Order: sequence, then C-alpha cells, then structure tokens
Amino acid sequence: MGRTTRAASRIRALILVAAMAAVPLTWGSLESSARPVASTAGITRGAGPALRPGRALAERAAATDRSSHRSQPGSALLVRVTARTPIRSEPGAGRLIGWVPAVSRYYHAPIVAWVRRTSADGRYGLLAVPYSAGLRSGWIALRGMRRTGTRISVQVDLSRHLLTVMRGARPVAHFPAATGAPSTPTPTGRYFVTDRVPFSPGSAYGSFAFGISGIQSHLPAGWWGGDQLAIHGTSAPSTIGTSASAGCLRVSEQALARLRPLLRPGTPVIVRP
Repeated sequence: MGRTTRAASRIRALILVAAMAAVPLTWGSLESSARPVASTAGITRGAGPALRPGRALAERAAATDRSSHRSQPGSALLVRVTARTPIRSEPGAGRLIGWVPAVSRYYHAPIVAWVRRTSADGRYGLLAVPYSAGLRSGWIALRGMRRTGTRISVQVDLSRHLLTVMRGARPVAHFPAATGAPSTPTPTGRYFVTDRVPFSPGSAYGSFAFGISGIQSHLPAGWWGGDQLAIHGTSAPSTIGTSASAGCLRVSEQALARLRPLLRPGTPVIVRP
C-alpha cells in the first residue's frame, strides 16, 4: 500500500467530523489539505502510523510514576490497557457489556483509559464503555495494569459552546468551541483521549486533533468518514462558538497550542448538555 493510500485510509477512519454546509469537504480536499503530518514537535520521524507518537507519549507519562497511582484531590486514575479486556456489569462478575481494546480503534495508539472509580478492594475499575453510542459503564479487572494519574480534565458545556480545561477542581483555561449541528448533535458522555494526530497547518481540521473514546451514531447522510469523535482545529474559524459540526468539537489554533501539552492519552473529556 502506497504512502498516499495509507494516509487516505487513516483520514477516512478518524471521523474528525468537520463537515458543514459552509465548508463542503470532498475526498480531494481531504487528500490534499488534511494529510497527517509525518514529523512535528514531539513526533518521531519514521515511527509508522501517524499516531505512533502516542506510544511514546504514554510511555513517558507512565515513566514518571511506575508505582501504584497515589490518589490526590482532583486526580483521575489512568491505566494502561495491554490486552483486550472485558467490561462487566459488576466488579469481577455480571454480564459482559463491552470491551476495552489494547490500542485505539483507528490509529492503533496504546490505550490509556480513564478509570472513574475503583472497587473497595482496588482490584476493579469503573469506566465508560469506549467507542459506544450509549452511556454504558462497567467494570474491568485492573490486575497487571500500570497506573498513573492526571489532574487535567476537559469539561464541555454544549449549551454554551464552551470547552474548559480543569486542573483538579480549578478551571485553568476556557475556549469557545463549535459543537454538533441540530441534526448531528455532539453526544454527551464521559470519554478519554485516545489519539493525538498532527495535521498539516491550514487543513480542514486545523493543525492537530485529539481523538476521544466516543462515537457519533447520527452521522450526516452520505458521510464517508468514520464515526470517532474528536477535538480538533478548523479551516472555518467563524463556525467556532456555533452548532455547526457533525459531532466533533472545533477549536481555534490558539486553543490547540494550549491543549497540546496538556491533553495526553487517558485525559478525561466530559461532555454535558
């Protein structure tokens, strides 16, 4: 498979839903202007698929705390999932309700999952089912998983078209965002960052995208892309602050510059009405 074909298939896979009436996108425009960048700051050249850098980011983050995660006020527990793991309705029991993959759905970056809470004995963790259209949550066994933590999270208020970065319980940055159009609303839920994807500056998706663990189940008619949700830039900055996308969250280049050093794999992303 040629380099152009591989890049095209990756772009089709990650939804990065920016389609809207004001900016009609065609296969040709994506092929030419929204190509993932092979090398950029913090990205290793020749590392394989565009999201291979996610592996290095996850490993560096984990290296800062190779021991068990120590709870801190406002700190989220993150776990590195090394094998496809069943999600059950009860800690260690109950019906199977889903799976956590070891790598992200489209870009094959190592999965670092956000665990919302643990069982009393610390052996099981509760998390939202990744890549699911519903709001289901269940329990996974944590044995053997490397634990880290982050005090950074993202809170999205759809009614205000506002994305807020939190450090613990304290907001540290606010950014206006474009959200889903009335016919393709952004799904609410508890997600986490799965992918970090650089794009060529000026692309339809801006210079960067953060894939998250949610999907859009109400895609526009004729949509040819995938269904994964993302936070990304845009070539139509006038749409920021409006309901205009097919489900993703569009932010400015200034916002992306602030978000890139903060949002690592596993970072919680909570979307509210």
